[in-house]
Amino acid sequence: MPETGKWQVRWQSAVRSARSASRAAVRSAQTAVDATQQAWHATPRHTQQTWRLTAVSAATGLAVAIVAVAASGPWDSGQRTAERAEAAAMDGASGEHHAQAPRPAPSAPPVLPALGGRVPGPAGRGAAPAPTDAGLADALAPLLKDPALGPLRTASVLDVAAGREVFGDGQGKAATPASTVKLATAVAALSARGPDHRIDTTVVLAGKNRLILVGGGDPTLTARAPRPGAGEQPANLRTLADATARALKKRHLAKISLGYDTSAYTGPTEHPIGPNENIAPVTALMTDEARLDDSEHGTAPRDADPARTAAHTFADLLHDRGITVDGDPSGAKAPKKPDRIAAVHSLPLSALVERMLTYSDNDIAEALARQTALATRRPASFTGAGKAVRTALQREHLPLSGAVFEDGSGLDRDDKVTAALLSRLLLHASSPDHPALRPVVTGLPVAAFTGTLSNRYRGQSAGAGAVRAKTGTLTGVNTLAGTVVDADGRLLVFSFMTTGTTDPQGAQEALDKLASAVANCGCR
Repeated sequence: MPETGKWQVRWQSAVRSARSASRAAVRSAQTAVDATQQAWHATPRHTQQTWRLTAVSAATGLAVAIVAVAASGPWDSGQRTAERAEAAAMDGASGEHHAQAPRPAPSAPPVLPALGGRVPGPAGRGAAPAPTDAGLADALAPLLKDPALGPLRTASVLDVAAGREVFGDGQGKAATPASTVKLATAVAALSARGPDHRIDTTVVLAGKNRLILVGGGDPTLTARAPRPGAGEQPANLRTLADATARALKKRHLAKISLGYDTSAYTGPTEHPIGPNENIAPVTALMTDEARLDDSEHGTAPRDADPARTAAHTFADLLHDRGITVDGDPSGAKAPKKPDRIAAVHSLPLSALVERMLTYSDNDIAEALARQTALATRRPASFTGAGKAVRTALQREHLPLSGAVFEDGSGLDRDDKVTAALLSRLLLHASSPDHPALRPVVTGLPVAAFTGTLSNRYRGQSAGAGAVRAKTGTLTGVNTLAGTVVDADGRLLVFSFMTTGTTDPQGAQEALDKLASAVANCGCR
């Protein structure tokens, strides 16, 4: 089908200039209508039907993207090497502004109706024509034969309104998911903790002149100065130092010793892949994801002992506020019944999930897996977290045949899931019956616009804006799983997996073509 590259430029221009999601959607829709009318008269009759399908897909998808971009993202933080170019291209200037008070899935209300949730009027949910199994097979089966894909290639496409699979190929075969395993981590954490949960970092007294800095597992805790006008921001070690200094002065304490407690987590801190710029040591206390530069996302050199460094930074901040810290901070255990004198709280779990998915943040992913373990009273280790994620998904009655969860981020090649599980996770999160899971949908990158998809789908007018998906890339492994609105306005979820690839760029493009084909399809 012909591509509408000029239309895409108009839409992208509308997105950049929009200040209101609804006004931008209206203006952009009118532009698309005008362009369609001009092109229609110059188009041969035998290609008009093809143009019609393309126009509907592009207009629907890009209008969804405008609403989604304005309402729900993007955010900050990093991901693995194979995806760092996409994340590094984002300057972080348009980060999300969460509401001051925690509430479930803050981005969900504006986004999901556009994606195909319940809509006002008599037509109701699922009013758009449903694709047929045969129609989707005709569109997707030839693309799955692309030689750029590896010998193992699997697919699953589900109709959200009907809740059924409309295309499948090897969907029950377990394969390495790479970063798309974060979808499982997200659903598990939200199910176990809820979208409003916040992770605390606290300071407690352990004797007359002894303080303990207690890590709760918030990897987004920062020691940097707050950004003016950025709305609700991550918990800040400076804020914690302010509160601690005030509390100590009320007790007439000006000199203390300092310990730090990381016992919320157990087991090895180093990921099985070893020291790596894609992930810090997994510890319950760190600041700025243990980055040794001023980056906010993407790969970066990491501190080998993030907890100790965070405690030293906290001691320096206390000194700046008139509190003398005697000696060097050392590892310690907080009393069983601590006297808490200060605390800071992370962004709500809903925001952490969105940030994790948008930029494929490995540090947040491992923290969320451990939060799931803590919620289910399992050891907050790699092993305990993997078991907790599986238990949480079992409780949601998701298909776990062949599934293995060795970590929360997908960096471990021993992770295994099926295409059927990935698509069911997305179906579950898209359902009106599970509003607590909505951040799984609102956090997905938007094709050609945000996060790890910001530099993909260029020139693919049907996919740009219409596809929202989590990417997954390791050497020889490429995956893509997300949501898409087809040419008839029907919301579908999909997962495409391939293993054994030798051409990473070609495999990535082949997966993008599959998702674009669904967007461009009125497959009936």
